Amino acid sequence: MTREEYISKRQEMMNVAQQLVSEGRLDEFKAKKAEVEALDAQFEAEAKAQTEIDALNAGIKVTPLASRSVSVPGKVIASMTNDVATDDEFTNSKEYRKAFMNHVMTGTTMPKEFMNSNENTKTTDVGVMIPDTVLQRIIQKMESTGMILPLVTRTSIKGGVTVPTSSLRPTATWVTEGSGSDKLKKTTGSITFAYHKLRCAISMSLEVDVMALEIFETQFTNEVAEAMVKAIEQAIISGSGSGQPSGILKETVAEGQNIDIAAAEDVTYDTLLEAEGALPLAYENGAVWFMTKKTFMKFIGIKDDSGQPIARVNHGINGRPERTLLGRQVVCNDYMTSLGAAIDSDTVVAFLFNPADYILNTNYSMGIREYYDEETEDKIKKSVMLVDGKVVDKNSLVTVTKKNA
Repeated sequence: MTREEYISKRQEMMNVAQQLVSEGRLDEFKAKKAEVEALDAQFEAEAKAQTEIDALNAGIKVTPLASRSVSVPGKVIASMTNDVATDDEFTNSKEYRKAFMNHVMTGTTMPKEFMNSNENTKTTDVGVMIPDTVLQRIIQKMESTGMILPLVTRTSIKGGVTVPTSSLRPTATWVTEGSGSDKLKKTTGSITFAYHKLRCAISMSLEVDVMALEIFETQFTNEVAEAMVKAIEQAIISGSGSGQPSGILKETVAEGQNIDIAAAEDVTYDTLLEAEGALPLAYENGAVWFMTKKTFMKFIGIKDDSGQPIARVNHGINGRPERTLLGRQVVCNDYMTSLGAAIDSDTVVAFLFNPADYILNTNYSMGIREYYDEETEDKIKKSVMLVDGKVVDKNSLVTVTKKNA
C-alpha cells in the first residue's frame, strides 16, 4: 500500500465515520472506527517491513523492530540515533516532572539522582531530558498545528548514513510470449543526513509556587511546539542547507518547469494552466500548491472559460478550510513572499510539489539546555532537537516566479 493510497483510503473511512456520528449511528461508528485502526496497523506493519528492506539494500545495520518506532505519516519511521539513552518510566515519574518544572521555572539544579539517568547521553547540547509524557504532547501538538509538517515524509535515520534514492519512476513494457524484456535502467543517487540543532528559547514568567504541574506542562508544550513548527516549516520551504535543512525552493527546477510572471503583470487563468501543463503526468498524483493566503486570494476572482471560479474554499470535517485551484489542493503558509509584495529580485510566489518527495529527518529526544547571556545578563533556557531535511525527487516541482524587471 502506497502512502497516497493509505491516506486516500483512510480519509474515505473518516468521512463515513463522521457521517455515522452525525446521524447518531454509534454502533456502526464503532465498527468503522475499528476498520480505521486496522488500516493504520496494516500501514505501520508495511512501513516497518519497507524500512527493513531499504536499510538492507543500503547496507545499513538494522535495529530490531521491537526497539524501533514506526507509525503513520507524521510519526517517526525509524530510530535516528542509538546514542541517546532515555528511560520513559523514569522521566514520567511525578518527582522527575516536578523537578523538571522547577528547573525550567526557577533554574533550580536537577537533583543528582535525576541527572544520573542521562550519563550515557552522547548527543551534545541536550542537557536535561524533557519528560516523555510532555515530549509526546509536544510531538502531537506539532503535528496537529503544522500546515506543512504533516505532509512531508518523516524518517529518523541516524546522522551520517547514506540513503539511496532514484530519480525516475519505474516503467513496465509489453513483451511477446516466450521473450524477455530489457532490464529497467534506473538512475539512482543518494542523500546523507546531518545533525542540525534546532533550538527554541523558553520564557515562562509565572511563579512556580502558584502554577500547577498540569498547567506548566500545557504551557510548556504550546510554547515549544509552536516555535519548533514555525522553524521547521520555514526550513522545509526555503532552508539554506547550511546549519539547517535544505528547502524545496533551493532546488533548481527541471527544464521547462518554471512559469514567469512579468513585473507589470498579475496572475491569470493562463498562468495556472501553464503551471499545470509543466507538471509531468507521472508526478501529477500527490502534487499540491504552496503559496501564501494573500497570493491565493489573487486567484479567487479568476474564472475559467465557462465562467466557473478556478479557486474554491470548502470546510472539511475538522472545520478547517480546504482550498483548491482547479481541484488541486492548496497549502497556504506564511513562509513565502506574497504576490503583490515589494521585491528586489526574481521571487517564487507559488509552486507545485509533492510533499512526499521531501524527507524530514528528526530526532525527537529533546532536552533543555541552560546558558548565561553576557549581554543581557539573563539565564536563557533552550529546547534542543536534531533536524535535517532534503528533497529526494525534484521532478514534481513547478515554480511560478514573479520577475523583478
